[in-house]
Amino acid sequence: MTNPILKVTDAAYVRDHILRLSFNDGAVKLVDFWPLAQQGICVKLQDLDYFRSFTLDPFTVDWSNEIGFAPEYLYEIGTAA
Repeated sequence: MTNPILKVTDAAYVRDHILRLSFNDGAVKLVDFWPLAQQGICVKLQDLDYFRSFTLDPFTVDWSNEIGFAPEYLYEIGTAA
């Protein structure tokens, strides 16, 4: 039996640069995006208005089709909610 593809199924703003992410395996994790917002195009995430404008695509959290992270990576860096 193969493992299903990991997906973010729900996302909610918590505070600062933290989102609560639900995954299709039932896990719920808190992910702090501040460390990720320190370089490259990700510096746009430092703007809280932009950060809070996230949407969900079929697999993960997305910002204006500009910034997205693999759900596996978010799962790995997240902490239990």
